[in-house]
Amino acid sequence: MLSVVIAIHLMLVLALIGVVLLQKSEGGGLVSTTSGFMTGRGTANVLTRTTALLAAGFFLTSLILSLLAAHNGAPVSLIPGSAPARQAPGAPPPVAPLNSGSGGLLGTLGGGKTPPAGGPAAPGPSSAAPAPSSPAPAPSGPQVPQSR
Repeated sequence: MLSVVIAIHLMLVLALIGVVLLQKSEGGGLVSTTSGFMTGRGTANVLTRTTALLAAGFFLTSLILSLLAAHNGAPVSLIPGSAPARQAPGAPPPVAPLNSGSGGLLGTLGGGKTPPAGGPAAPGPSSAAPAPSSPAPAPSGPQVPQSR
């Protein structure tokens, strides 16, 4: 059923494009006043009526396609191998945690070492500074960065 409606929809689209291009416009269009093909007042009425009928068919098939999509609307995962999660109707969408502790892109770029979920990053081999014996006092306000 869906493929039949899509085929009809595509035929209507192509016919509508063709009829619109055949119509005379102030810019000339495909049919200008110098050519003797399809001129006169009666032709404008036929093209106008044909355009209206094709436009109505286009809107009708668009509505049918949207209703069919909503009726057959099972959630589909874009990531292969993962199943989409089902939600209760009316429930708010799930919110991803701000910090899952995985390190994300920065952890990947930093050589694969991800910091623990609750603590600071472990110094790597490129770090030449010794670890302080006691933690530095917390600043009381905004601090100006100082060069070393």
